Amino acid sequence: MLDLTYEAPKAKVIAGAKHDWELVIGMEIHAQVSSNAKLFSGASTAVGAEPNSNVSFVDAAMPGMLPVINEFCVEQAVRTGIGLKARINLFSAFDRKNYFYPDLPQGYQISQLYHPIVGEGEVIVEMGPGVARRVRIERIHLEQDAGKSIHDMDPNNSFVDFNRTGVALMEIVSRPDIRGPEEAAAYVAKLRQILRYLGTCDGDMQHGNLRADVNVSVCRPGDYERYQATQDFGHLGTRCEIKNMNSMRFIQAAIDYEARRQIAILEDGGTVVQETRLYDPDKGETRSMRSKEEAHDYRYFPCPDLLPLEIEQAWVDDIAARMPELPDAKKARFMADYGLTDYDANVLTAELDAAHFFDEVAKGRDGKIAANWVINELFGRLNKEGHSIAESPVSAAQLGGLLDLLGDGTISGKIAKDLFEILYTEGGDPREIVEARGMKQVTDTGAIEAAVDQIIADNPAQVEKAKQNPKLAGWFVGQVMKATGGKANPAAVNDLVTRKLGL
Repeated sequence: MLDLTYEAPKAKVIAGAKHDWELVIGMEIHAQVSSNAKLFSGASTAVGAEPNSNVSFVDAAMPGMLPVINEFCVEQAVRTGIGLKARINLFSAFDRKNYFYPDLPQGYQISQLYHPIVGEGEVIVEMGPGVARRVRIERIHLEQDAGKSIHDMDPNNSFVDFNRTGVALMEIVSRPDIRGPEEAAAYVAKLRQILRYLGTCDGDMQHGNLRADVNVSVCRPGDYERYQATQDFGHLGTRCEIKNMNSMRFIQAAIDYEARRQIAILEDGGTVVQETRLYDPDKGETRSMRSKEEAHDYRYFPCPDLLPLEIEQAWVDDIAARMPELPDAKKARFMADYGLTDYDANVLTAELDAAHFFDEVAKGRDGKIAANWVINELFGRLNKEGHSIAESPVSAAQLGGLLDLLGDGTISGKIAKDLFEILYTEGGDPREIVEARGMKQVTDTGAIEAAVDQIIADNPAQVEKAKQNPKLAGWFVGQVMKATGGKANPAAVNDLVTRKLGL
């Protein structure tokens, strides 16, 4: 495991206020479960379908249609819980959350309040090399998503697309352990990374497959410690919820604005009203959406159409036995097995596809050299062209073949970069390209010596300068490499130049 130092939460003190204030943040992440079918029906979850084409009779709330639980969605929730080191509840149940949903046909949402599928867990958020914070997870429950209301297609009418209606969501609820905007964004990023590694949510924030409700409050220094000692939320101040955030940058900006708004109200002698707000990225501010409801306002009661969910420990154990290697474990292995720095290991494990690619390239080779080529040469080129690792024209096998040629001295570093360019633009087998195009490194000392002698003979003035200042010997090395088309072995050239100049 990673060698981490856990820091106690440090609140961000808001500058420019009359008094010192501290931020307290809790988050509810809605993660769309990766599944081909919806939570309570067999309708497809495919993206991009025609409006209202992925809708079953259950989704449309037709009379007499009863929900049937999707076992795979339950498995995905359990897998997520295990990945977050959470307690898996062998008994859980679904409730009806009564609320006016214009885009949820039955007029209520099937969710879990009293008996969620997953209990307490944690997310470890790295805030710097070797330094981490622990954000506690309170619960994860399953619920169905609503549809999508469309207001910009007609001046007089609104339209509703029910394709998302009934799609399975995991609501991942944190404790109020987050103390600043940067930590909030880092928490969402880490949770998203874990979900993607697990394969339980694709984490696509742009399309709303992962979105955050951010609860923000401010308190005076010392109040948070009093909350920790008493678990009395009254010490944390009145919270406001910022709804449906789908950008790390916007999450940070919204938290910063909302904290300043609340502080201004309190320092003017006012009272913060508990409410749900929306963030306007164009204006850089939050605005009121509605008063914040409490659980009793939703009139929760057990869903009469679904029996309680009872699962066996053996089933949970089987899921646990099939868990993939998660980001922290993979990063620790990369650092231990390949000798990578914390920074390089972070870059290479940020996305699962990139981690798999590097693992294949580095296997049986020098890990540091492999990391340098993957990060600097390949990732650098892909980022410049706006491509992902999945779109890389150079495969892991091709890059590994290039490193083998470099490692056994067949090609030099300069030739390797030329070969990489050929692989990137034309493809092909690295060894065959080197053979066919005469790109092998020149190791014949006789041929190299002849080139060194010629350069020295042609530049007597430069020879005298080099004897006075040995650092100028590099000029001769460069000229020899140029004369041999970069194919001469650099070490052999350097050795011969040094010896011939008497340095």
